[in-house]
Amino acid sequence: MLEHENEALKERVHGLERKVHEQNDEILCLRATLADVLRRLNSLESFTSKGRESPSGARGRRASPLRDREGISHPSTVFEEKGDASSLIDDSSKNDESRVTSPSQTETLSEGSCDSSNRERTSTGGSRIPTRTPVLHSSSILRESRTRLNSQDVRNGEPTPDRKSRRPHSTIITKRSSHQSTGSLFDNDNCPIHYKPITSPKKQMSSLSSRAYDFQSPTSASMHKRWSSSSDFSAQGIMGSSNSLKRLGSTNSGSLTNLTKWSSGMQKPGLRDASFNEEDGYIKFYLRGRPIVLYVPSHLIESYSLSTVTPGPQSRLKLEWAYGYRGKDCRSNLYLLPTGEIVYFIAAVVVLYNVEEQTQRHYLGHTDDVKCLCIHPNKLLIATGQTAGHDKMEGKPHIRIWNSVSLSTLHVLGLGEFERSITAISFSKADGGGLLAAIDEANDHVLSLWEWQKGETGHKITETKCSADTVIGVDFHPMDRHTVVTCGKNHIAFWNIEGGTLSRRLGIFESRDKPKYVTCIAFADNGDVISGDSNGNILVWGRGTNTILKSIKNAHEGAVFSLLVLKDGHVVSGGGKDGQLTLWDPSYRRTGYTAEVPEQYGNCRTIAEGKGSQLLVGTTKNAILAGSFELPFSVIMSGHIEELWALVSHPTEPQFVTGAFDGTITMWDSMSKTVVWTLDNGEPVQSLDISPDGSSVAVGTTTGKWQLLDMYTREELVQHTDGSEPIQVIRFSPDGKTLAIGSRDNHIYLYQLNDDYKKANRVGRCTGHSSFITQLDWSEDGSAIRSNSGDHDVLFWNPNTCRQILQPSQLKDVQWATDTCRISFNSVGIWPEGADGTDINNCARSHDGSLLVTGDDFGTVRLYQFPASNIKSIGHIYGGHSSHVTNVAFMHEDNRVISIGGKDMSVLQWKVLNQKNRFDD
Repeated sequence: MLEHENEALKERVHGLERKVHEQNDEILCLRATLADVLRRLNSLESFTSKGRESPSGARGRRASPLRDREGISHPSTVFEEKGDASSLIDDSSKNDESRVTSPSQTETLSEGSCDSSNRERTSTGGSRIPTRTPVLHSSSILRESRTRLNSQDVRNGEPTPDRKSRRPHSTIITKRSSHQSTGSLFDNDNCPIHYKPITSPKKQMSSLSSRAYDFQSPTSASMHKRWSSSSDFSAQGIMGSSNSLKRLGSTNSGSLTNLTKWSSGMQKPGLRDASFNEEDGYIKFYLRGRPIVLYVPSHLIESYSLSTVTPGPQSRLKLEWAYGYRGKDCRSNLYLLPTGEIVYFIAAVVVLYNVEEQTQRHYLGHTDDVKCLCIHPNKLLIATGQTAGHDKMEGKPHIRIWNSVSLSTLHVLGLGEFERSITAISFSKADGGGLLAAIDEANDHVLSLWEWQKGETGHKITETKCSADTVIGVDFHPMDRHTVVTCGKNHIAFWNIEGGTLSRRLGIFESRDKPKYVTCIAFADNGDVISGDSNGNILVWGRGTNTILKSIKNAHEGAVFSLLVLKDGHVVSGGGKDGQLTLWDPSYRRTGYTAEVPEQYGNCRTIAEGKGSQLLVGTTKNAILAGSFELPFSVIMSGHIEELWALVSHPTEPQFVTGAFDGTITMWDSMSKTVVWTLDNGEPVQSLDISPDGSSVAVGTTTGKWQLLDMYTREELVQHTDGSEPIQVIRFSPDGKTLAIGSRDNHIYLYQLNDDYKKANRVGRCTGHSSFITQLDWSEDGSAIRSNSGDHDVLFWNPNTCRQILQPSQLKDVQWATDTCRISFNSVGIWPEGADGTDINNCARSHDGSLLVTGDDFGTVRLYQFPASNIKSIGHIYGGHSSHVTNVAFMHEDNRVISIGGKDMSVLQWKVLNQKNRFDD
């Protein structure tokens, strides 16, 4: 009888726990909905205010911070418009207020940004929801709503600001900086362009603002753009902020001595040992010890000077869309937020994608690959962990905790304490999310616990060696605040938190076949732990024990990659080999409902609960699908699955084509942000080009084979093979009658095209380079070809004779149809001081001849004025890629830029903002 009463009591407790969780979910949904409403109201109000604003009356000056290529942002230096680039006014001394710590931020602005995050004015240090500088027509009701929401955030475990820290809305110095790219480019009604305040706990320096029409008061010194121009630097500005960094434990990585090395941070513009021969009209410089001679056009010889500084362009880039998803090697990285957005990551970008509204917002605080993601129990805060990057300090693996509404960074954990990469993280649930668990992908796979709310950098409670084998998952028990579960190769472990220490109990498999991997874990409504393994089995572990209560053999063919417990207690399992989703009832019996992931998208990697009965599935081929057991799954995001090198924009349509080593060629539409068509070419793709009339696409592979395909039917028109080395570059002549093919075998092959690209006859081979061809350009009249090689050579060719033009000075006044050659007079300013010739991978000129965009080895996209013919040319720098940027291109109307990352497999679409459209955006 006593046992019966105990069982009844347990059932009652379980029932009460379920009700509490349900009520908490309802409260969280209401809070998240309110936050989304405020964001939308801000967006609407901002749009209305900008409609009343006169662009001509919004000029002033702006302080703009500097971020190096590793993501360091710095205090502001105001550039007054006096006609030269040397007019610097350092205002860092005017701002002694401590700023938000963040090891990295980018000046990456993104589409979908007309919301509260764009105009964040955190007037109280503890506020997490953004506020906006009041304008004459702003609503006091809206401000009151924001205040209430801020108070709610404080009640949910966030520190309450000191009364002294409060500032009027007109003071824009913030204690927590924003790292979103979704913010508007505009400040308020008095300032046409706005960049979010970003600071770094490690490095801060002054920067040169490239425009004088952006106004900022002395009290708003923290309003900065995330990335800045690579200009001359003020020592006073760099050192002036050192006091505010001491409390964050900053090292000498932020010192002037370190910054002037220009090794892994921002590189100083201008080539070393450059000289100008006025008599012969050429400039000479060195790349990796090789002398480079470039002739100055006749009309510029008299005015050309090495000391001239070309300022950055008035145009800016704003991240509009990120194509792709990282499901190939990451788990548990797909979630639905209460606001209707799904959150996931690709490269160094965390994407918040509203499928119904077809909008994206982007968090860009990371400097390298994001490897894991988790959601706080309040559904508003998100934690993301990254791998090690290039920089000695800011590139080290760390965890960033940020607000999903404002996209502002709240805490940065473990900078300098993690060794290799953060592979898994989890917020505690039973105590409201006060703790964070993290797995370091070091040799010992260290498990650490953090009180993440203590200070800007959190407090590490304890850490311990987790396992010598791979650990792929960690999660807090939702009902027991003292229990953490980890899983991985050859183990599942149950950890107990007691007295600030961790003790482990390994799961006992007894006589059952011990799996090579425990691949995923979930928690049943009654507190039992459910695990899936590489044997295809699902095991149920009793709450508070390390023994198996129930075993489901052969639940899937192959490994069980993901488990999801639905709100009604049902369990969904996803197979990593059979591609099936199976629904189990709360007693772990098959319900008979199954669904299958389409084969072309790979197998199930992770499952998330969507709206209603909808399920979201991330696949092993980097796609996100949406569907249910009643409705078929359809793709809502797709991407390449191997290294990405080939890119070309359509000459007349808002479309572009990419090709990767996975053998796929994909055409994308930049307006609808969708895939137009995908073709499996069967061989790794290295290069692409589209004919001037847009009817044919040329494909170069890594095997020496190249093809001409019909753009609309994808039918192969021509196929040839030239050597066995990769086709590095393939380019149509301006009239479309000749095709130039640059190979890794050091030769350029020329083909005459006839019969609507159905015939190609080889004209000859250009021989002269001593290294592989990297880029080539045709002249506008098709009478000459310019080529670069891997050993930094610049040669010119006569395409009619296939012979080298030995007098480059004869071509100094030639107009080129494209400017993709990294080494040319028009692009000499893109090379930083100390460049070794491999830093810059590619460049592209806008069709109107006003802008030049580049991609480099450090994952950054840079925008310059064209021509960038001065040794000291300043460019705006944008982050988002986590690998080398292998190609860039302007769309045919010059309103967008496309960039692709190599091993990060991402395709980023940037909107070009200029004087004409910046107020409309």
